[in-house]
Amino acid sequence: MSGPRTGTTTRTGTEDLLIVGAGGFARETAQAVRDAAVRDAAHGRAPRWRLAGHLDDDPALHGREVDGVPVLGGSDRVHELTAARVVVCVGSPRDYAVRARLVRRLGLPGSRYATVVHPTAVVSGSSVLGAGSVLLAHCVLTSAVRIGAHVAVMPQVVLTHDDTVGDFATLASGVRLGGGVRLGRGAYVGAGALVREYTEVGAWSLTGMGSTVLADVPPGEVWAGSPARRLRAAGGPALDELARDAWARPDGRTPDGPGPDGPGPDGPAAAPYRRAAAHEHETGPRPEARTPEARTPEARTPSAHVPQSHLPEPGMGSPVT
Repeated sequence: MSGPRTGTTTRTGTEDLLIVGAGGFARETAQAVRDAAVRDAAHGRAPRWRLAGHLDDDPALHGREVDGVPVLGGSDRVHELTAARVVVCVGSPRDYAVRARLVRRLGLPGSRYATVVHPTAVVSGSSVLGAGSVLLAHCVLTSAVRIGAHVAVMPQVVLTHDDTVGDFATLASGVRLGGGVRLGRGAYVGAGALVREYTEVGAWSLTGMGSTVLADVPPGEVWAGSPARRLRAAGGPALDELARDAWARPDGRTPDGPGPDGPGPDGPAAAPYRRAAAHEHETGPRPEARTPEARTPEARTPSAHVPQSHLPEPGMGSPVT
C-alpha cells in the first residue's frame, strides 16, 4: 500500500487504539488492525496500533471479549482513556446515521481519531483519507480520491480517479464508483452497487445492494434497481441529519437548542428546511436533475452541484503508515 497524502504530521511509534462498537464492522476493523500488526512485524517494524479494546453501550457486553478483544465499557470511556486514539465503527442500513450521532455525542477533537487501513488495501499517493475512516481488505483508491472523516469502506471497494466521498458515508462490500463520482455526506451505498462516472449521490441517501446508478440520486432518498430508481424517502434518522446539515452554520457547527422550542435543528427556525426536505422527498426533484446530461464534467462544477462544506478539505486527513 502506498501512502496517501494527509494534512497532519505523521506520528511515530505504537499507539493504543479504542474501537467504539463491538458489532460486525467493529470486529472487521479489529481484524484489520491485527493484520496490519502482522505485516509490520514481518517488515521488522513496530506496529502502528496496539488494540486496547472495544467500547460498546450494550451493558451485557461489558467485561466480555469479542473475538479475543475485551469490551472495556461504554463509549463514554473515551473521555477517561485519553491516551488512546479512537475509531467509531457502528452503523447498518437500518440506521446509517448512527455513526454521525455518536461522533457528535462524544465531542472529541479530530486529533483523537485514528485512520485504519487494511494492509491489502491499495491507496494511491495522490489520495486523501479523513480522520476516523476505515478501509478494509482489498480496497483500491486509484488516483486523486478524496475520502472524508468517519467513512466506512468495506472489502473490495474500488474508487477510481477524482472520486469524492463525504464524511460519514458508507460503501458496502464490492461497491464500484466510476471516475469523478461525488458521494454526499452520510450516503450509504449497498453491497455490489455500481455508480456511473460523474454521477452525484446525494447526502444521507441510500442505494440498494446490486443497484446500477446511471443518474444523480437526490439527497435523502432510497434508490434501487438496475437502472436504479427512486423507491421512497430515506428513514427518519437520515432525514434528521439532512435537516441538521441544512441548519448548520458555515463553520459546520449546529447551534443545538433545548428541544422543540429551542433554536437548534429541531426547533421552529429549522422547520422550513424540514418541510422543504419532506416535500422534495415525496414529490422528487426536478426531472432534469436526473438526466444523463447532468453527469458530464462540463455541466457538473463543484460550486454548482455540491455544497463545499460537505466536501473534504484539500489538506484533510490523518496519518497512515
